[in-house]
Amino acid sequence: MCTMEHRRQHIILTTYPAQGHINPSLKLADKLVDLGMQVTFTTSISARRFIPKTYSKKSLCFKLYSDGYDQGIQNPADAVDFYNKLKSYGAKCVEEIIVSSAQQGNPVTCLVYTIFYHWVAEVARGFDLPSMLYWIQPAAVFAIYYYYFNGYKDAFDKIDDPSWSIKLPGLPLLNKPDLPSFIIPSSQDVYTKALASLKQHFDALSSDPMPKVLINSFEDLEHHALKSIDKLILLAVGPVIQSAFLDGKHDSFDNSRKQIDWLNSKGDSSVIYVSFGTMINLPKSEMEEIAKALLKSGRPFLWIVKKNKDEKEEDKLSCMDKLEEQGLIVPWCSQVEVLSHKALGCFVTHCGWNSTLETLASGVPVVAYPKWTDQGTIAKMIQDVWKTGVRVNGSEQGNVDGDEIYQCLETVMGRGEKAEELRRNAEKWKDLAREAVKHGGTSYKHLKGFVEEM
Repeated sequence: MCTMEHRRQHIILTTYPAQGHINPSLKLADKLVDLGMQVTFTTSISARRFIPKTYSKKSLCFKLYSDGYDQGIQNPADAVDFYNKLKSYGAKCVEEIIVSSAQQGNPVTCLVYTIFYHWVAEVARGFDLPSMLYWIQPAAVFAIYYYYFNGYKDAFDKIDDPSWSIKLPGLPLLNKPDLPSFIIPSSQDVYTKALASLKQHFDALSSDPMPKVLINSFEDLEHHALKSIDKLILLAVGPVIQSAFLDGKHDSFDNSRKQIDWLNSKGDSSVIYVSFGTMINLPKSEMEEIAKALLKSGRPFLWIVKKNKDEKEEDKLSCMDKLEEQGLIVPWCSQVEVLSHKALGCFVTHCGWNSTLETLASGVPVVAYPKWTDQGTIAKMIQDVWKTGVRVNGSEQGNVDGDEIYQCLETVMGRGEKAEELRRNAEKWKDLAREAVKHGGTSYKHLKGFVEEM
């Protein structure tokens, strides 16, 4: 049930039904409401499991629609059909909201949409409404796609040459592993579909008379990438993460008490935290290599390993007894609580952008372990630009070795000059991230300016 305040500017915010998209979109909706906007948040029913059941905020309304995959996509082979239905049913839902809101004397004034929802701009144009893309990946990744679709595509033709590299405006020198995976040639239909969808985003922006993009990043972190595209205005409004976390006022989740109590028993900066987000399931061979590295380090660790209801005895790690003596393995934790805990010394991360922003805002050094999409670019920035961590490179085939992971852990957790540099840089970015979202900070001013323009 939605109870909305009339006479406020009314925004529809619509997003892809995955946790990595829902979280930053919900947080943006919170910020818009706090700045006086009325927000209708729409996505498909499958995303309801990512929205807290107790979520209630004045002037924030939820409209969920069925796309035929109400339990989420179960078979990767259905990915293209899933995406097509998201578009058709999603467009119908947004159109109905626009019409019904106008009839109720509460007209929509702007549409905001995230990655893979380029069709929202078409719907907005049909109603003569402004729309704006909310880019939930780094500005560096946005710039790579922009230049790929605008004049540089031929430069990627020899990407499989081991000596290949590219220098794009506002970005460091990039090699193949540093690129978003959708640009790298692949036989997977979903990659082809994703790249085509991304191109449509940039085509839509090129036809916009006032092309502006909200970016979940902040000026100090990505100044050059944000300023590198003359034809677009990229407005950094991040880090768009839990506000209470940035203020240092977050409350403990009851179901994370076990993890927090365990962390409380450990020394300052002594614990390794390992998590690969909600979408990535590592093969057992990689899990064994991570386990090997953790055991060799001898350090306490908190490892998030998702439960697999179909797990067989042969799927279990060979060294589970030793692991449980040294660390804590759980299926879930409150990540913002863990990252802000004084016992944490290092985060082994897949480099998802939400996790990376939370890490930057907490001042924790990382071992970057990228897998796909934007994560290779983020790992590049972490190691070579922001200098808050080191990267697990692996082989050309993507295989990783426990000894390499161990060396990365020792580099970050050790007492050497490199570890000190990483910790100093992590602390610097923590201060700058929090400064950006404060009242009067650059990200705060950009978002407030967007609201006032509406």
